[in-house]
Amino acid sequence: MAQAIRLARQGLYTTDPNPRVGCVIVGDGEQVGEGAHLRAGEPHAEVHALRAAGESARGATAYVTLEPCSHHGRTPPCAEALVNAGVARVVCAMQDPNPLVAGRGLARLREAGIEAVSGLLETTARALNPGFISRMERGRPYVRLKLASSLDGRTAMQSGESQWITGPAARADVQRLRARSSAVLTGVETVLIDKASLTVRAAELGLPAEQAEQAALRQPLRVVLDSQLRLPTTAPMLSLPGRTLVVTAQAESTSAAVALTAAGAQVLALPGTDGRVDLTALLSWLAEHEHCNEVLIECGATLAGTALRAGWVDELVLYMAPTLLGSAARPLFDLPLEQMAQQHRLQLIDTRQLGDDLRLTLSCRKETD
Repeated sequence: MAQAIRLARQGLYTTDPNPRVGCVIVGDGEQVGEGAHLRAGEPHAEVHALRAAGESARGATAYVTLEPCSHHGRTPPCAEALVNAGVARVVCAMQDPNPLVAGRGLARLREAGIEAVSGLLETTARALNPGFISRMERGRPYVRLKLASSLDGRTAMQSGESQWITGPAARADVQRLRARSSAVLTGVETVLIDKASLTVRAAELGLPAEQAEQAALRQPLRVVLDSQLRLPTTAPMLSLPGRTLVVTAQAESTSAAVALTAAGAQVLALPGTDGRVDLTALLSWLAEHEHCNEVLIECGATLAGTALRAGWVDELVLYMAPTLLGSAARPLFDLPLEQMAQQHRLQLIDTRQLGDDLRLTLSCRKETD
């Protein structure tokens, strides 16, 4: 199963909106086939592994990181392929949270007389697909908030100047975060100040050339929160590969909305309170209409503070550089807290050095989430 999980990671940047899945087939104590799901619409991991195993699959055990699908989608059901191949046993890391499967794949295998169990290395397998699981179980994507700061917790000079706080290794890591995401979300201020593109650039991923090119082919959806439709039609991102969604509290029929649409953007009206966009509704919309699994937020202090206070953030990824920007520089969050009881306590789940910088990964979810 550990090998199946390693195989599944091959699809980290390319399977969206499908889950990342790996499969290993073992017969007579030896591995006879393996495979991974690499791109949506292409054969699933079980199919690749069965093709590699051939007749050796008969009577063998299949180890799969996710319950085999039992329904006809863009590809035939994998549970049926395992039945037809004559495997004797199927071991799954976890059941599929997709309501269209949700135990039906295991049931089909058992109906055919195949021993089928799940739960082996489940925690590790779930970590492969936090977004897919979130979309199926919670009806919204898994949300990461990415921020870069100095050692004194500052993200930009008072003027807004921010390039560059972190070094090349940290910036390449951010590119990989974008590449695995279904959408990258920001506020219009970030676009106006930084001329942000929010694209995945193959040359900056720090991956082998072929893998980098494949990762960059699937550009994440660019989502710009723009309550008053201030994004100019000349914004560089509108002419870049991929799609741009501008989310506003204004009507989609305004002249500004019409002009942005003509410039290549998609405009979505989701009015909330105080003339702002309803971000809760947006996350649900992205899950339902765009099948977004993982959303990466790259933004300034205002949106970062709003997202954290509202409980939209599942994971905070903070890149900290060994430099000082001073007390007048801009902070990480706009969080007007006054008492210790109001503090936001996070759970540190990973620490890693990238060049001269430090990457902290923290869980923002409460135990009840």
